[in-house]
Amino acid sequence: MTRSISPRATARNTAARAKPIPDGDSQSLTETAYRRLEELIVTLQLAPGSGVSEAELSRKLGIGRTPIREALQRLARERLVLILPRRGIVVSEINALTQLRLIETRRELERLLSRRAAKRATDAERTRFRSIAAGMAKAAEGEDDIAFMRLDQAFNGLVLEAARNEFAAGAMALMHGLSRRYWYNHYRQVADLPQSARLHGACAEAIAAGDEAAAAAASDRLMDYIESFTRATVDASL
Repeated sequence: MTRSISPRATARNTAARAKPIPDGDSQSLTETAYRRLEELIVTLQLAPGSGVSEAELSRKLGIGRTPIREALQRLARERLVLILPRRGIVVSEINALTQLRLIETRRELERLLSRRAAKRATDAERTRFRSIAAGMAKAAEGEDDIAFMRLDQAFNGLVLEAARNEFAAGAMALMHGLSRRYWYNHYRQVADLPQSARLHGACAEAIAAGDEAAAAAASDRLMDYIESFTRATVDASL
């Protein structure tokens, strides 16, 4: 069942969009540029089909053009932007059929990565998974879309790190941004933010507990939800 977003939550979440992501002391400018641009694209502040320029983005973020250029190249590999000769840089369009094909691949990789993360995560990583699960519970309670999106990104990155399988991680990293943007574009119409947050939290808890079977099952339940959500967006557009 679709859950409506309360006016109070909407106002709070809109305010959250204006807050910059804090930078770590050791974080490179390219990584900072990537994280900020990725969030702008995934949360539709840079709209699908819109044109952007290095100079414009450099002014917007207060970051030099070289880190912006390198971040855009990474976003192009992830298919969030298109770099077109003689036409400039365009934010990629959103396509439901492409998303369904992505899910076919993502389901298998997510299960593998969840199992490996449950087996191989360090104690420090398990603590971070528990923290993410707690944050997801809070985001579900407050229906806070921006908090959820940031926690989802942190969860995705931590799974890739903890699984210690560079081949699966490399393939999976190309799908995360497209998946998060698709969800953000449609969740108010056909999705339930609290349910999505709870499913992510359950997967984080299972990994933190080191239970491979439970982590795989939680991953499958999450992917079932994501696939049914994606199919519902197709039906809603007819």
